[in-house]
Amino acid sequence: MKRPRVLLVDDEPDLLDLLEMDMLRMGLDSARAGTVADALDQLRKGAFDLCLTDMRLPDGEGLSVVRHIAENFPNMPVAVITAFGSAESAVAALKAGAFDYVEKPVTPEKVRGLVRSAIKVPDRPGAQAGDRPLVGHSAAMCQVRALIDKVARSQAPVFIAGETGTGKEVAARLIHAQGARAESPFVAVNCGAIPENLMESEFFGYRKGAFTGADSDRDGFFQAAQGGTLFLDEVVDLPLAMQVKLLRVIQEKRVRRVGGVVEEPVDVRIMSASHQDLQAAVSQGRFRQDLYYRLNVIALRMPSLRERREDLPELTAHVLARLCAASHRSPPRLDEAASRALQGYDFPGNVRELENILERALALSEGPAIGQDDLDLVPPDHGEARGAGGEAHPEGGLQAYLDAAERQAILDALAKTGRNKTAAARLLGVTFRSLRYRLERLGME
Repeated sequence: MKRPRVLLVDDEPDLLDLLEMDMLRMGLDSARAGTVADALDQLRKGAFDLCLTDMRLPDGEGLSVVRHIAENFPNMPVAVITAFGSAESAVAALKAGAFDYVEKPVTPEKVRGLVRSAIKVPDRPGAQAGDRPLVGHSAAMCQVRALIDKVARSQAPVFIAGETGTGKEVAARLIHAQGARAESPFVAVNCGAIPENLMESEFFGYRKGAFTGADSDRDGFFQAAQGGTLFLDEVVDLPLAMQVKLLRVIQEKRVRRVGGVVEEPVDVRIMSASHQDLQAAVSQGRFRQDLYYRLNVIALRMPSLRERREDLPELTAHVLARLCAASHRSPPRLDEAASRALQGYDFPGNVRELENILERALALSEGPAIGQDDLDLVPPDHGEARGAGGEAHPEGGLQAYLDAAERQAILDALAKTGRNKTAAARLLGVTFRSLRYRLERLGME
């Protein structure tokens, strides 16, 4: 099968290198361009399945690339990279024809999610649930695998609980891959990342002319997942009004597009997940009890990394091998001090944090082995260490110190707003999307 091809447009060589590595890991071919002129030349030379372009380029704006593709290649999805907090640029890109955008700093998770929503990523031999299989043979993981095998044979809704970074989506993809719907789409939706005023059109689609900018009919998540699985990540973040509409669709198995008058039948298996306590959300009135019973038919809990420390050596070896595969580099080993440091670390961000730690360590290490200093771990009792004069010293490195300060500022804002993330983001002077990214990066979800 021909591999999808992606055009990457950016004037930062380091970022292009990272993006090319991500494409390779996903089984995609890519070409790169550093200017608007280079991008237009690449588009003349060959066919692409997706374009990812920066908004600011040396010889013009990324909007020029977006408009050129919209006019000449209407079936090619194009997404843009915007500077942090540049909401106006993102809106302009969407109006020009971009299907989505990603804010800097660009992370592998953001890029992979965007690419998967735009094109069908080819399956690779030996791949299990995408890039991150469930690794480990601890008792906890053996129980998870056994339950996944049973659940895959059913069509009942599944709710997957667990801390941030434990692999909830990986488990959902495994259930889908082992079930009767494996050949049909798996559509993953981050419920907390969709603006409330766009939720209905994103979930159910819309008809041409339904609102300003609706120039053609568009499918929603339910139509995109027809015959397959719809995975609702962070489902607790859905507003109550949307929960009512979702409940009706699940009960009736029919959706009505925004601006439409006829209900369309849909056949999807619903899986959902959250790091929050779903039952507690019901007790607090944040989540409908009737929807809770519809979603929580089968419960699956993903263990934290702290609960399966015996899996750390196997996980570490797997992650290092995957990170080194693209560059054809031999995976380095961890020296004894680094191994002890990992075993003693709390991993608030779980497996996702382990991946980030090892990716950073690979970049910092110079010899054949990764040392403790390369890991740059924050000590478990880390805080602002103060000297005799009361000044703060960045123990554990500058990044650790900055992370601790950022973590404390977010905690203070959440405390002042009663853990209302929207209000906390406003208090901190950042967007809600940015706050969610920071919470995830710092392992605070």
